[in-house]
Amino acid sequence: MTDARRQAPAAARNRDPILAVLREVLPPAGLVLEIASGTGEHAVHFARALPDLQWQPSDPDEEALASIAAWREAEGTPNLLAPLRLDAAEESWPVESAEAVICINMIHISPWASTLGLMAGAGRLLPAGAPLVLYGPYRRRDHAIEPGNAAFDEDLRQRNPDWGLRLLEDVVQAAAAQGLDLERVTAMPANNLCVVFRKR
Repeated sequence: MTDARRQAPAAARNRDPILAVLREVLPPAGLVLEIASGTGEHAVHFARALPDLQWQPSDPDEEALASIAAWREAEGTPNLLAPLRLDAAEESWPVESAEAVICINMIHISPWASTLGLMAGAGRLLPAGAPLVLYGPYRRRDHAIEPGNAAFDEDLRQRNPDWGLRLLEDVVQAAAAQGLDLERVTAMPANNLCVVFRKR
């Protein structure tokens, strides 16, 4: 591709398993805020598959924002909104309310402050009963870490000591502190998890 569109091979592999969960937990209509939209491939796919929802992609990275905008121009549907610059760790977000928040593959490749900011922001934006949906690899206290995830965790920490697979229990605790209660954990391909919270 000669435009700004970027591609993440994992996005094509995981988008349909994630979509299957989204169909079960998202509201029938309203605004879905996607945090750390990355290339924008998920946003395009989900917006097309869920036409009754308004899809708001966001990212703090300028190249990612350009990629999302290029995907939207090339493939987008009317319910896919222009991307917003949004850093989850910041106290102020450019969105005041949403019927759902989703975040795919951010928590392990960002500082812990971004996870805390994600929970605080979702706690502010979401009405009672609304979902926060996370996807990615995690460590769990009662599960032996898979060899592939162990190697990935080590690689992440070598690249940046603030990165790495988080303990799911720590993420659940951070969510609970912002009024977000764990609803379900779904095993996904390639040793990932889809984790759904609901606003109290």
